[in-house]
Amino acid sequence: MRIETYFQQLQQTIEACVAVQSFKLTYDKRSTHTGFVRGEIYFFDGSILHLREFADVEFTLDRLMYTYHYIDHKNKFVFRYDNTGHHKDLKDTFPHHKHDGGTGQTIASTAPNLNAVLQEIETRLILPS
Repeated sequence: MRIETYFQQLQQTIEACVAVQSFKLTYDKRSTHTGFVRGEIYFFDGSILHLREFADVEFTLDRLMYTYHYIDHKNKFVFRYDNTGHHKDLKDTFPHHKHDGGTGQTIASTAPNLNAVLQEIETRLILPS
């Protein structure tokens, strides 16, 4: 797959989420198969998801770096998924983990994709009818 195709898939995933009010993404193509995306997704309740991904899509999707950082409408930290290698004690899923703003804990987590993160956010929100 070409990196532009992956960028389009990310945008389509965001556009399909009913809780999204608007979004702003910046794409940086590094090669035919690698690229960096960063941006913000704004939800109808005023909360925001900040995201960054560096991906290689030559053979399969390999997100070499990712961060999904979610804050509520009061700018309070809710959760963050990332694969920064600073929690070696979480051996089962290292380097993947989740920071929980409610408990202050860092927990083992598989690497979520953007769709899974958006679904988690949707479950926290009361969707308008």
